[in-house]
Amino acid sequence: MTQPPEGPTADTTAAGVPTCYRHPDRETWIRCQRCDRPICPDCMRDAAVGFQCPDCVKQANKGSRQNRAMYGGERSADPRLTSYVLIALNALVWLAITATGGRLSRVVELLALAPTGLCGSASTPNQYYPAITDSRICETFTSGDGVWRAGVADGAWWQLVTSAFTHVEIWHVVMNMFALFVFGPALEGILGRARFLAVYLIGALGSSVLVLYLADADSSTVGASGALFALLGALLVTARKARLNSQWLVQNLVLGVVITVVGWRMISWQGHLGGFLAGVAAAAVIAYAPKSRRSLVQWAGLGALAVVLLVLAVVRAGALS
Repeated sequence: MTQPPEGPTADTTAAGVPTCYRHPDRETWIRCQRCDRPICPDCMRDAAVGFQCPDCVKQANKGSRQNRAMYGGERSADPRLTSYVLIALNALVWLAITATGGRLSRVVELLALAPTGLCGSASTPNQYYPAITDSRICETFTSGDGVWRAGVADGAWWQLVTSAFTHVEIWHVVMNMFALFVFGPALEGILGRARFLAVYLIGALGSSVLVLYLADADSSTVGASGALFALLGALLVTARKARLNSQWLVQNLVLGVVITVVGWRMISWQGHLGGFLAGVAAAAVIAYAPKSRRSLVQWAGLGALAVVLLVLAVVRAGALS
């Protein structure tokens, strides 16, 4: 038994009239807009323009399901890849800090989140001049010993994000990267790569903004914990939207809160809370966007959220300066 040809050379009757590729006994002059095969009225499927055959409709629907994640993002071929890249970046920064002096490294001064600048001591790097709050007089009134370390209020805006990639102690980077290894691929599998990365960066930004408002002005904050709390918050939102069992997420959140409370003298609870709230907000924008204009609403919402956080940072920096 011969198979009907697949393409514009479909079967024709003796009189040259095309026949349906699925029903060779039915004459038709209608063709599929996608593959150009003749189709009879029973095989016609409405398309944006004209009609398509059942096979083309099935192939298009199958491709759409395979390439889209749960909330409209492009499905990642490997949901672990972005987390691996982020882990590698954090590890490289930690290595650079360790190789250049650890806590006293110039890299920490540049990348750590400092709400305001301070006048450090060149001869005694672990000390600073608390009475001097102006970069212009830092060196003049310290007999040349003063070294100004810029903060966000002085224009070091990059610290709002770079602090999330900065760790000093090895236990700190190991714990945070293990959490990223656990939560990152799970969230990327749900949202897709671009949306996952947006949640991570917005979480880091939200963490830094709350530090600016609630932490001491002369504090210095490092670590990816705020961004990780954002991932946890986003997982809770998406799990709730999909009505999935979120017990393990709640357990991890409770554990994170306990660790934060117990170690509040060393741990930035402001950063954890800010990251969590930013992650929840970003995930809500993604998960509850209407399907009719999902991508437009999602990216417009995420952009607006980032702008709001930046405006809040600018307002606070102006007050601190």
